[in-house]
Amino acid sequence: MNKPHSGFLNAISRYTLAGLAGGLLMLVQAPASAAKLMVLEARGGGLKTGMSIDSETPITLKEGERVTVIGPDGKSTVIKGPFSGEPLPKGGVAADPKQALAALVATRDARTSSVGVIRAGTDAVKIPEPWLIDITRPGPRCLLEGDLPVWWRPESASADSFTVFPVDRSWRADFSWEAGQGAQQVPPLSRFEGPNVFVIRQGEAEYAISLNVIPRGIDNSMVLSSWMLEKGCIQQADSLLNELKKSTGTTQ
Repeated sequence: MNKPHSGFLNAISRYTLAGLAGGLLMLVQAPASAAKLMVLEARGGGLKTGMSIDSETPITLKEGERVTVIGPDGKSTVIKGPFSGEPLPKGGVAADPKQALAALVATRDARTSSVGVIRAGTDAVKIPEPWLIDITRPGPRCLLEGDLPVWWRPESASADSFTVFPVDRSWRADFSWEAGQGAQQVPPLSRFEGPNVFVIRQGEAEYAISLNVIPRGIDNSMVLSSWMLEKGCIQQADSLLNELKKSTGTTQ
């Protein structure tokens, strides 16, 4: 496989920076009494994953139904039925970007400590872009809707190879790293919808990674970071959170 064009990674950077600016602007401009919420998961109530709903528009959930929403400050809220009313109380969204970011980082730390360092991926090396898919370790990854994965590894002085199978092993694809190459875009292999589980084979080792698709059109990086954390894409969320810290001048 060839190295990806620099324009592709630059496009990722532009998307990320636009999301940072958009997300922080939404936090500053949004009135305390109203907020746009993204539906992360839904079971009932006529809601679907990826929908945007107003925090002041009442929803109704029956017994056994539930919905998880993410506010523009990155805070996720689970609402369980029976329920009828506004999905988020007035004033429930943090207006200060640094305060919202600190709360999101605290949520990240609490969740990763509760599931363990290795399982959470907190011992993984840092990735240079949030949307790169690290194929050197098992676990969940996040992929933007409509995009093909960009495989990534820590840059190495040596050439290497690996093989990818879908979980049903209905096909296989062989990839080769050139010396010093860190990323390569996947050619069209199949449609990526919902969670997709793949087996990575490197030498004698085999392990699984799952790709969780995030709906396109979310222009708020706080929401994207929270979505990644909810899906267990800790390594990618950390990369996006680090960019958010830089944009807000936060050092911790």
